[in-house]
Amino acid sequence: METTAKTSITIQAVIAAPADTVWKAFTTPADIMQWNNASPDWYTPSATNDLRVGGIFTSRMAARDGSMAFDFAGVYDEVETNKRIAYTIGDGRKVSVDFIPTEGGTRIVETFEAESTHSIDMQRGGWQAILDNFKSYVEVVNGG
Repeated sequence: METTAKTSITIQAVIAAPADTVWKAFTTPADIMQWNNASPDWYTPSATNDLRVGGIFTSRMAARDGSMAFDFAGVYDEVETNKRIAYTIGDGRKVSVDFIPTEGGTRIVETFEAESTHSIDMQRGGWQAILDNFKSYVEVVNGG
C-alpha cells in the first residue's frame, strides 16, 4: 500500500474587527462576492453558503476579461460560530479556518492541503492574497 503525505500550507492575517464581524463577512454570500479575489482582474460573480455541518458552499471565480472562470466549492465538516470552520473542497483536500480573538481584532489562521499542479509558493501567495483582500474589505467596511 502506497501512502502520500499531504503538504499543508498555513496563511494568516489579523483583522481590526471583532470575531463576530469577521465571521459574518467571511460567511455571508453578498460579502464573499466583494472580497473573494486574489487580484483586481478577478471577481466573484456569485456565491452560496449553507453554513452547517454537511452544508455546501460555492463561489464562482472569474477573470474580468471573460477569459476563464471556475467554481470553488466544498462541504462543511465543522462549523463553530465565530471560532472555526473546516471543510473539504471538491478535489478532496481539507481546509480549516480559525478565528482567534486577539489584541486589536481577530486573527484568521487558514490551513489547507496543497494540490500538486502549482508550486507551494504560488498556492500560498494566491490564498494569502485573497485573505489580504478580505482583511482590507472588512477593515474598510468597518472603518478600521
